[in-house]
Amino acid sequence: MLEDSGFDSVAIGPAVDTFGGAIGEEKARSFDVYGYAFMARRG
Repeated sequence: MLEDSGFDSVAIGPAVDTFGGAIGEEKARSFDVYGYAFMARRG
């Protein structure tokens, strides 16, 4: 989607546990919910 929007050099970072220590952590883990950092530049 980023490339279709005119971005190039798209990079996706490693999975991050965004729910660690949160009240809903157990439920998030059962659904394998993770966050990812995206970096891209518009050429």
